[in-house]
Amino acid sequence: MGGRMQPPQPMQAGGGGMSQVLIALMPVVLGMLANRGTQGSRPTQMNYAPQGGGGLGDLLGQVLGGAAGGGGMGGGLGGLLAQMQQAGYGEEANSWVSRGTNKPITPDAMSQIFGREGLEQISRHAGISQDDAARGLSQLLPEVVDHMTPDGGVPDDDALANSVDAFARRLGLS
Repeated sequence: MGGRMQPPQPMQAGGGGMSQVLIALMPVVLGMLANRGTQGSRPTQMNYAPQGGGGLGDLLGQVLGGAAGGGGMGGGLGGLLAQMQQAGYGEEANSWVSRGTNKPITPDAMSQIFGREGLEQISRHAGISQDDAARGLSQLLPEVVDHMTPDGGVPDDDALANSVDAFARRLGLS
């Protein structure tokens, strides 16, 4: 009978389960990177969310907006990078943006970067466990940030939003 049909399984790290986790997280990550964090955000960033609606924008603004501290951007890629700096992962973040090899980041680092509540919100929005979210984000963020910064620097908001939109279209998410 050719191929094997397998019943849907819970998303677990390793094997085919991790690819399901990455697929579930991709819309959240793209929305996170496109989010401008304040009232200037574009509604199209919400189209990546599996559950849609304005809730994702609010979620991502909270998850990224709070971490930028007093001097950083309110959200989006700049907010993520500022949050990583504050959590002690600036070297990893810089490697993702700059040209060259991306430094890996551990799943445990995700709770330090996003906080337990932020990670819980991300996992709930993606419909996966917090452990799966942490593992998936540790794999996905370096690659996606690297892809969104091909020139070795953080693009301006409009260029980043356009790049995220184009990437989401290629993935069939919008």
